[in-house]
Amino acid sequence: MGKLRIVYMGSPDFAIPALDLLAQNHDICAVYTQPPRRSGRGMQEQPVPLARHALDMGLPVLWPTTLNDKNVQNELAAYDADLFVVVAYGLLLPPAVLDIPRYGCLNGHASLLPRWRGAAPIQRAIEAGDSETGISVMLMEAGLDTGPVLATRSIPITDAMNAGDLHDALAQMNATLIDDTVASLDDALLHRMPQSGEGVTYAAKISGTDAHIDWQKSATVLACHIRAYAPYPGAWCNGPKGRIRVLAAHQTPSASPDATDNATHQPGTFAGQDDQGNMLMMTGDGTLCVSLVQPAGKKAMPSRNFLNGVDLAIGDMLSGSHPT
Repeated sequence: MGKLRIVYMGSPDFAIPALDLLAQNHDICAVYTQPPRRSGRGMQEQPVPLARHALDMGLPVLWPTTLNDKNVQNELAAYDADLFVVVAYGLLLPPAVLDIPRYGCLNGHASLLPRWRGAAPIQRAIEAGDSETGISVMLMEAGLDTGPVLATRSIPITDAMNAGDLHDALAQMNATLIDDTVASLDDALLHRMPQSGEGVTYAAKISGTDAHIDWQKSATVLACHIRAYAPYPGAWCNGPKGRIRVLAAHQTPSASPDATDNATHQPGTFAGQDDQGNMLMMTGDGTLCVSLVQPAGKKAMPSRNFLNGVDLAIGDMLSGSHPT
């Protein structure tokens, strides 16, 4: 298929690579994003990442608060677009908008649908211990990520990957898969596949309480939990000097000798240090080696550096209370 007229919709950094690639081969009529948000010390309104990037590219950028407004819908129709491409936009597209473009609306979604429909597929896949994930390009319909799939591409999730690593890999994969799909759109639409009704899971939006560390869980589950929320918002617990974000950890076969002799063995207690000085924590079924932390108000640091600055004895409880 030749050069198309495309309205692009997205908001976070994840949506930037696909816009860059599509802009090389097609006519981007406009970019729609979520409205600016207050951030920084002065809490000034700042455009979302995709809006800033698109403005730097010299593209028209709009950020309506809703797409249900008839004036907004008339504005979208006036572009006479062949296609709307949607990547992590954050606003629902009502049926009246889905019907506007000539070939429909394509969505690049960061999971292998129907697994992990919804807002946070990257984090939920890691948290669940999935061994792989990927990108699905689907033709959008009124349901939440329920449309027929035009193309998929998968990637393994290794034990070394946190959410930031997987985000960056999938953002690039999403860009190439969307560009390839648009290039062969007629064939992709012809061979679209309805999603299976089996294996459906939902990736709920991340909240601050989701990232709280429950030390009662197993070391294996907690290692996945910590990777899922790193680098942002950061899995966390309460420590001797306020909240601690745990940014890297892995399961360890056994506790250090001093921890075996002296620790209370209660989940959430400090269990000594390993040979490299990393912090060992008791979990529901053994020890977890914590290697990178960020104390409240400070930068991320190796856990051995953190331990040098606090008075923490083996058996001291680190978890504190769960938020209400």
